[in-house]
Amino acid sequence: MAENAVDAERPAPAEPEASASDRAAPARLIGVDLARGLAVFGMYAAHVGPDPSDGGATGFFMELSHGRSSALFAFLAGFSVVLITGRHAPKTGRAGRQAVAKVVIRAVVLLALGTALTMTGTPVEVILAFYGLYFLLVLPLYRLGARPLAIIAASSALVLPQVLYVVQQALPGGPDDGPDGIWAWPAGGDGIVSLLFTGSYPALSWLPFVIAGMAVARLDLASAVVRVRLAITGGALALLGHGGSFLALHLVPGAASAIHASRGADGPALSAWWSDTAGYPAGDTPAWLLAASPHSETTLSVLGNTGVAIAVLTACIAATDAFPGLRRLALPVIAVGTMSLSAYVLHIIGIGLLGIEDLPRSPPHVLLGFLAVVSVFATLWSRFFRRGPLEWLLGRATKAAELVR
Repeated sequence: MAENAVDAERPAPAEPEASASDRAAPARLIGVDLARGLAVFGMYAAHVGPDPSDGGATGFFMELSHGRSSALFAFLAGFSVVLITGRHAPKTGRAGRQAVAKVVIRAVVLLALGTALTMTGTPVEVILAFYGLYFLLVLPLYRLGARPLAIIAASSALVLPQVLYVVQQALPGGPDDGPDGIWAWPAGGDGIVSLLFTGSYPALSWLPFVIAGMAVARLDLASAVVRVRLAITGGALALLGHGGSFLALHLVPGAASAIHASRGADGPALSAWWSDTAGYPAGDTPAWLLAASPHSETTLSVLGNTGVAIAVLTACIAATDAFPGLRRLALPVIAVGTMSLSAYVLHIIGIGLLGIEDLPRSPPHVLLGFLAVVSVFATLWSRFFRRGPLEWLLGRATKAAELVR
């Protein structure tokens, strides 16, 4: 949801001698915008849609948006970092230093904006401050290639959720509380401990999404072979994460009952392999490490949601490339994707103005209204302006990076 970095990579019309890879670039970038737009729609559904626990087809589709849309956002954050700092080859010298400065400025702005929105008391767990921190933490990796980035993403997915669990148990009061003082500053906002360990999107378990996005951004997405491999990889990761959790909860003695007995288990414990309806990790129950529900912050959850993110992005890129007519049909979603920061903040403001406090329990027509408003706004705005309103302001803020020598 940072300024749409795709714009910086959108090429001029190809010269006659341009390669097939260069000619395919616009379709690839439109596919990224489409994926980002779908992530925005998913976030809207998670916040102002019906409650998934209501069941039925509506509840099922609402549950699909929970956690997975925010994971897709984080995944695309990594994609954006690479687009800003040089996709095919990392920028070096003065250009590299300026690119790094741009990422830092974006991160600081998002940290400030996210904290400010959180301090308003919105019922939404605002992701922006976390998003800004992700940018800062992965920045040292921007010169790495796809293979080392993939290895780091996989390693961090295997290790960091376990570290997070240990840290959360060591904090005063357990996983829901952090220390007072400077570590919890600012009051009412996202303190340092919240951003790293105890918040809704703790960096320690969400960094693998960002790094995986960086790895995918390094690939030649114009190649059919690469796309097929990505599709297979995404499917395999989704199956490994969610399928592995399904088997573990059914086969490990006492796992399901321990989750059900914990204070965070509100629904059927066995649904924790894919759904938040079972509740959220709580207390000192290690059985939660076997869950893969979107907000369980476990290795299996990270693997499963990374697979979903890869599959969605690959499908969007392939579809917009193979079916040019789809670009016209999906124009409103693509337009929303080009101004995802503005769209995200807009729905936070809308929730506040409408006085919606009990999330997610709104009737379907409320969600449809939000989607219609943002789609019309983004479509009309994009006819006259290249960037969304907040994206333009963020771009102006990053002009300071040009002072770097």
